[in-house]
Amino acid sequence: MTDAATDHPFFALHTHGFVRCAAATPQVRTADVGFNTDAMLAEARKAHKDSVDLVVYPELSISSYAIDDLHMQGAMLEAVEQAVARIVSESANLRPLLLVGAPLRRNGRIYNCALAIKGGRLLGVVPKSYLPNYREFYEKRWFSDGRACQGATIRLGQEDVPFGTDLLFAAENLSSFAVHAEICEDFWAPIPPSTYGAMAGATILANLSASNIVIGKSDERHMLCRSQSARAAAAYIYSASGHGESTTDVAWDGQGMIYELGDLLCESERFTLEPSLCIADVDTERVLLDRMRMGTFRDAADHSGRPEDRFRMIYFRHEAAGNVGLRRSIRRFPFVPDRSDKLDEDCYEAFNIQIDGLMRRFQATSGDSMVIGVSGGLDSTHALIVAAKVCDRLGLPRTTIRGYTMPGFGTSEGTRSNAWRLMRALGITAEEIDIKPAARQMLADMDHPYARGEPVHDVTFENVQAGLRTDYLFRLAGHHRGFVIGTGDLSELALGWCTYGVGDQMSHYAVNAGVPKTLIQYLIRWATRTDQFDRDTDAVLEDILGQEISPELVPIGEDGEIQSTEDKIGPYELNDFFLHHFIRFGQKPSKVAFLCWHAWRDAERGLWPAGFPDNLKNAYDLPTIARWLDSFLRRFFAFSQFKRSALPNGPKVSPGGALSPRGDWRAPSDAVADVWLEELARNLPAEA
Repeated sequence: MTDAATDHPFFALHTHGFVRCAAATPQVRTADVGFNTDAMLAEARKAHKDSVDLVVYPELSISSYAIDDLHMQGAMLEAVEQAVARIVSESANLRPLLLVGAPLRRNGRIYNCALAIKGGRLLGVVPKSYLPNYREFYEKRWFSDGRACQGATIRLGQEDVPFGTDLLFAAENLSSFAVHAEICEDFWAPIPPSTYGAMAGATILANLSASNIVIGKSDERHMLCRSQSARAAAAYIYSASGHGESTTDVAWDGQGMIYELGDLLCESERFTLEPSLCIADVDTERVLLDRMRMGTFRDAADHSGRPEDRFRMIYFRHEAAGNVGLRRSIRRFPFVPDRSDKLDEDCYEAFNIQIDGLMRRFQATSGDSMVIGVSGGLDSTHALIVAAKVCDRLGLPRTTIRGYTMPGFGTSEGTRSNAWRLMRALGITAEEIDIKPAARQMLADMDHPYARGEPVHDVTFENVQAGLRTDYLFRLAGHHRGFVIGTGDLSELALGWCTYGVGDQMSHYAVNAGVPKTLIQYLIRWATRTDQFDRDTDAVLEDILGQEISPELVPIGEDGEIQSTEDKIGPYELNDFFLHHFIRFGQKPSKVAFLCWHAWRDAERGLWPAGFPDNLKNAYDLPTIARWLDSFLRRFFAFSQFKRSALPNGPKVSPGGALSPRGDWRAPSDAVADVWLEELARNLPAEA
């Protein structure tokens, strides 16, 4: 795209509800207010150049934290007040909202405070609620707690400024940008003040911390940040003091991190001598969408007396940025496990959710067999290896599984061969039923043009084959006291890529219904690399992974090419991306396109799932993404919901969601896609 094209509002992160945040670790010198102020302003200027919207500094960052009784020295407190005035003045030409730490006097008491400064204004001051007075901390010697300070003001210079633990700071022109500040020990309280701040409407929770370092404390901070961001359905920004603080009896590591809904977005380098800004773009719109889906969040707010009615909202003007990129990692495969240290555990868990679900259903039916159609494609392969593990777990012979390959008009010799190789390798009861004679008879009975020798390969031609296969399977299940294992996956349900009723949409148990195509591919690949089966089985599985995805319902062309599913409905890796963001968070189509463009525009940027083949690392431009997103929306509404509404039982596998009408997704079958299509068309640049 041209530079002019990327000036379109579509490419601006604020258009999509992102807020660029930073945890700052400035240089610090013990009790040197002038030095510390210069260092903080230096980081603020860097943040301004990086188009940062919010900077969170450590606790007592103006004075430095570990100065003990020097906090009560009049000269120190006066110098701090002068430094505050200077920071406020110099913030007039700076973009970010600054949260700085300082000791401030009020009514004969000293408070450990977080000050919100923006655009030449001191917006408000939040005192620390909980003062540690154990181990190496003795804050009650110097400070008063601010728990009772609500609805108050503090006099600084010639101005009375809002003061209290009941303050939120919000952008008047970006409704999802609302900040709550708490200070260090507040975070360790049984109910942190930020819990109430979140229930009052803050999407970003900030912690100005000193927090000396000891062995294991970094892990504890991570645990608390992750937990609070997940439980409060918010982003959490944490900034701890670094090198330069007094090391009389303790040491400091300068840890900064940003979490969002339990996900770590970024973390600073610890124990560095250099100042740092840990920067990430927080999706505040995603936070609000998540809260909308959490009835428990709303109930907790109501039970707590509706904190939103007790907090004071202090507004500031937010400067919208243009195309400044996106400072966060967007997962290309949101359904695929990506935690390198937990990869085996996550795949094992996904695989065994399916195994456990199918195992329980088989036990409940008291049948003699499991019946499955084996095409040699991805879905039936995965369902079959799950069924094989069920037999192993229950101590049953794998011959309990009755596998049928049913070649039709478009079946290639490769997939037919792989189906037989797989069934033999797994040692199941294997048979073949050629459906072509029955299909010809049905087409002739219908007076279909194909029966008269015309090369008409329409939907009816395809569905006759899909329906016959399912019909055979159900009759075979009745004949052998078994039940039919469904092989269709979550991606196909989203796109309506299945034949309704007497077709692959129906089964007795839809074991793959909660597993999208990209995850099925990854789980099969994981199974071959972790010795879940023997070498012969692994060899077949690898061959199946290398095949073109195809329904194989249309005869092979003269050039030898088989029918391609992805040529018709789009790449599954894009469709699964769309599906995740659409059903998990309800993101607007234009935002899904924005996220997808950042995730997929450059194959050389960003992380790929562990072990992902280099030859499959694709990239997509915005017009391609827009084309297939439009197709996805049309299919999701027009061709699919009535099929999902009659979906058989099957286990949910991914936290990204499922489409069961009894679970994650409930929708009318006759809804239209107009609202979503219009939103996408209205907000995309013309070049897309």
